[in-house]
Amino acid sequence: MKGMKLGLILVSIIFLTNSCSEKKKNNKSEIGFDKEIENFISKMSIAEKVGQMTQINIDVISKGEIFNLVKPHQLDSLKLDSAINHYFVGSILNVGGHTYTRDRWEKIITQIQTKAITEGNKIPVIYGIDAIHGVNYTVDATLFPQQIGQAATWNPELVKQGASVTAYECRASGIPWNFSPVLDIGRQPLWSRFFETYGEDVYLAKKMTEACITGYQGDDPSNPEKVASCMKHFLGYSTPLSGKDRTPAWIPARQLKEYYLPTFETAIKENALTVMINSGEINGIPVHANPAILTNLLRDELGFKGIAVTDWEDIIKLYRDHKVAKDMREAVKLAIDAGIDMSMTPNDYSFNRALISLVDSGEIKESRLDESCRRILWVKKKLGLLKNPIPSFDYYTKFASNEHKKIALNTALESITLLKNEKSLLPLKENTNILVCGPAANSLNIQNGAWTHTWQGVDTAYNTKKTKTFYEAIKENSTGNVIYSLGSELDKKANLNETIAKAKKSEVIVICLGEIPCTEIPGNIKDLNLPDAQVELVKELSKLNKPIVFALSFNRPRIINSIVNDANAILHTYLSGDFGGEALAQILFGKSNPSGKLPFTYPRYTGSFVPYDHKYTEILDISFGHKAFNPQWEFGFGMSYSIFSYSNLSINKTEILKTDSITISIDVTNNSEIAGKEVVQVYISDSTASITPSVKRLRAFRKVNLNANETKRVQFKLPISDLAFVDVNNKWKVEEGYFKIEIANNRLGFVVK
Repeated sequence: MKGMKLGLILVSIIFLTNSCSEKKKNNKSEIGFDKEIENFISKMSIAEKVGQMTQINIDVISKGEIFNLVKPHQLDSLKLDSAINHYFVGSILNVGGHTYTRDRWEKIITQIQTKAITEGNKIPVIYGIDAIHGVNYTVDATLFPQQIGQAATWNPELVKQGASVTAYECRASGIPWNFSPVLDIGRQPLWSRFFETYGEDVYLAKKMTEACITGYQGDDPSNPEKVASCMKHFLGYSTPLSGKDRTPAWIPARQLKEYYLPTFETAIKENALTVMINSGEINGIPVHANPAILTNLLRDELGFKGIAVTDWEDIIKLYRDHKVAKDMREAVKLAIDAGIDMSMTPNDYSFNRALISLVDSGEIKESRLDESCRRILWVKKKLGLLKNPIPSFDYYTKFASNEHKKIALNTALESITLLKNEKSLLPLKENTNILVCGPAANSLNIQNGAWTHTWQGVDTAYNTKKTKTFYEAIKENSTGNVIYSLGSELDKKANLNETIAKAKKSEVIVICLGEIPCTEIPGNIKDLNLPDAQVELVKELSKLNKPIVFALSFNRPRIINSIVNDANAILHTYLSGDFGGEALAQILFGKSNPSGKLPFTYPRYTGSFVPYDHKYTEILDISFGHKAFNPQWEFGFGMSYSIFSYSNLSINKTEILKTDSITISIDVTNNSEIAGKEVVQVYISDSTASITPSVKRLRAFRKVNLNANETKRVQFKLPISDLAFVDVNNKWKVEEGYFKIEIANNRLGFVVK
């Protein structure tokens, strides 16, 4: 324990160097006096306060055993009575195994809240759920592309609209707290939760973060159509050194601040109400036991006021897995001292017993419980739960409406990314005879990914009715002969000879390559190579010398270098949700023009993970040339059926003060007869800096709609402060010198004074 305390002190020094005065100016962590909240706290016993800080799994209050509940699901009145009247539980989460109907949710929420507000301490429960890409645990809810697909739209407005729909349908299920969005930066492609991120770039992820938090919470989270967002997972969770989920990350403090912190800082500025903590460890210290991150950084420096909740069993893991505590009691002390407000224990009451004992012995002050209870009650009040804990379920007439489905379809349409189109194979004529094959061709589960009706998303029993797979949608949108043959399962052969025979009768072959739906530890893989069975399917079909289209449906970029030349056209669908089939079909037949752009660098080789904003030394090859950065496709890449050109790049001044802004303008022209959307991407390079500069960084973007043969002048106003980097003293800094602007191979330079 002595060694760990020294480590915490050192990390704290690194994070907070030269920030004492900044802390005093920016300390907003105190909620302020609220008479109603203080009245609740003054009447609560130690056990009641600990109860507010407790979050249990719904299985704990349901009939049957945990993970083996009685079917159909029923709450157990005796277990619920114990939770409310003995343990005074303040929060419940998730769902007993699979998706429920809205009627079922109404009964669950009404029974829980009626009990909570009439008995125990008479404080409503805050119910939380993983509504990751729509309300995936409610039957018929609108399911969107996963976050990586949303990022591929490069359209924050669509992300905001999607988050608004999710908030509405979450509240329509009686649930006010959504464990979303994931704000971890996706810079480790092996990581099983890569698809839950907004990609590798800080600026793109910040813009999507801002849009999502606004969509979830709006201006007033008590609005019956809004929910509390939850920033996940603070901090540095997405870059485990091994690529395996919940394994150690080694991230220098400078990189934490420049690459991994900004999305959370953005969310806090947008008034995000809750945060979930990184399950893993950074630089040898579990984040759940690190006050430098959870108190000094999160509360004092960033001014976060809401609830800090653990992830699943993460206090237990402090002694069971991380080995920084000898037992549950010591683990609880570490976590509470570090700054945790609420424990997702979640399958027993060991947290309650340990924390009550610690307060009774004087090892933790009761006033520390008051801090967390104050935050928890503040969030409940912000959500309107103290006044209206049970919503009017009849209010939500737009649940699963066509209006909501259209937003999901538009998001899927704008996410799909055209990566290759030899000899303009696409779009296809509607009367083309097509074979649709591959493991993702006729599977809603692969199309959606994990967090879809069940945790891992593999159970076909709960798929949304009347939703079309890739094959079904292509067939429906075609006037030709569209046939299906599996050809290959995800990782083993299947009816390959039959598939080849059917392919011979077709004009075009659409091969839908995929990955098993998975997330967290079950999603860990050994490498990024595509399974041999899928490679063999492609190789055998390529021998027929027929046009081949790939539709990729991956959790993360799987390596396709060995087969990329066998495809004449390639579309990345990411994990496109329930409307991904319709979106793919519309794009295949030219009813919609693809406009997605990669939100990550697509690697060419399984061991080559170099992001677009790499350093100059990372492009040195074996001959000391500069060709080592050679991905399959670069970040920001994506083709269109339209042909766009850029011209007349200009800036308003060539010498600029650090406190000023620069105005950047450029003409974008659609040189085709097809209307299309183009993402104008502004990259800036710092020629020389005291910390080795990146080759380039995305500093602005805008998606513009251009009619056939139309030209638009697109303008950006960029504060010079946006060019800052984190210096050797761990402080943001803009240095004087020469900078270069690049927009689609158009370049200009300017000097910062």
